[in-house]
Amino acid sequence: MGNRCLWAQRNALMQNYHDKEWCRVSSDDRYIFEMLVLEGAQAGLSWNIVLSKRGAYREAFHQFDVAYCAELTDGELSFIKENFAVIKHGSKLQSVRTNALAILDLSREWGSFAAFLWSFTDGKSIDNKWDTDAQIPAQSALSVKLSKELKKRGFKFVGPVTTYSFMQAIGMVNDHIKSCDYRMRS
Repeated sequence: MGNRCLWAQRNALMQNYHDKEWCRVSSDDRYIFEMLVLEGAQAGLSWNIVLSKRGAYREAFHQFDVAYCAELTDGELSFIKENFAVIKHGSKLQSVRTNALAILDLSREWGSFAAFLWSFTDGKSIDNKWDTDAQIPAQSALSVKLSKELKKRGFKFVGPVTTYSFMQAIGMVNDHIKSCDYRMRS
């Protein structure tokens, strides 16, 4: 298998993410939280930079344990900023705690964060059938709607573009181009 979406051809790290994770359906709240954190961290940066720091994020945030992250103190977040190879943006790091707290609230209401998210697509992945990478949008009407709802519920770093990337990351949207060998594996 070698024909993949153009954006993923840069290096092995991007290829591995594309081939094994991108646009694959997930209802695992821990994984979904990880993708939310990483997509938020990407704002203004390249996805390659974020992926290269993924191991440090996993270590710093206890494998993205939502309850653990919800209880992080300001001091612990400062320690993470100073001692882990994460993106050093203070507001992005604080959003990990903020978003974990919001996920816990949603989970009490919906049973899980995944149940809330997937309610926006009636539990089905939106299967786009793009011919080229250039056709893939940066945002959609649905990402705008979901972004507004997440913000209303207290989430941070969830603008419509970030939210669209997040939707791709957890498989709510399948944006593998038609000629991509990994399209059917999503």
